[in-house]
Amino acid sequence: MKAIVVTDQAAGTAGMTLVERPEPQAAINDVVVQVHASGFTSGELTWPSTWTDRLDRDRTPSIPGQELAGVVTALGYGTTGLSLGQRVCGLSDSYRGGTLAEYVAIEARNLAPLPGDVDFTVGASVAMPGLTAWQGLFVHGRLQAGQSVLVHGAAGAVGSMVTQLARLAGAYVIGTGRAPDRHKALDFGAKEFVDLDNDTLEDVGGVDLVFDVIGGDIGMRSAGVIRPGGTLVTIAGPTKARPADGRTVDFVVEANRPQLGEIVQRVRDGRLRTNIGTVATLDDAVAAFNPTERRPGKTIVRVRL
Repeated sequence: MKAIVVTDQAAGTAGMTLVERPEPQAAINDVVVQVHASGFTSGELTWPSTWTDRLDRDRTPSIPGQELAGVVTALGYGTTGLSLGQRVCGLSDSYRGGTLAEYVAIEARNLAPLPGDVDFTVGASVAMPGLTAWQGLFVHGRLQAGQSVLVHGAAGAVGSMVTQLARLAGAYVIGTGRAPDRHKALDFGAKEFVDLDNDTLEDVGGVDLVFDVIGGDIGMRSAGVIRPGGTLVTIAGPTKARPADGRTVDFVVEANRPQLGEIVQRVRDGRLRTNIGTVATLDDAVAAFNPTERRPGKTIVRVRL
């Protein structure tokens, strides 16, 4: 099968190559999925799990990619809940990756059914941003209707999903980003927009929750715009930022079938939109992951046309 592999962490996405690899086999509780579309997060190439297994043994050449949509073609021993020929989408374990390929072996519990009227390209774009937003807002952030949320990167793949889910939950959403992102952030449901290059972040006061995807100085300053007792949720790594009398939660997204099912249903009925920028074939994927200019939205690889 065709697959994109990486062998050199220092090379980043420029070190990606398209090669032929053996098709994977389904282990216990696995399924094999014929990948129709897949997604990739550039941060994956900085994660130790891309390069080593859980015992810290080298696992290169490794196939990156965690996000996928496709059709189940094989069931491992003991696998339940899915059937041959079923359309699915989901998120692979970070120590396995493998979705930038024509086939991937993945734990069945990491997949949710994909309705026939939801395109594979959309299905591949929903798991990582959707689950990140859902878990950050509702599991870790404990968001309630009537609260206010500041969403950094509100026009990005994750931020746009956070914005929409927060709005659907009855929250007042303030988005941030660069000036060109304003229209897109408002279109996804933000009521206000803060231009981080030209506006003063500290002029936003007293929000209940900040969802941070940026980290660094912005993450530290964000703690100061949270009301006493509020919450800072971040996916940008450990931080010393703490809101007054409140909580800071740094988390890593996890696969979750029931949550993903809820998200897919909202996409299907039009309440949620995914944020797709570029769609490339597997043959053109390496070039797509190495753009010469900033590209908005999520890059999706259409593996099977």
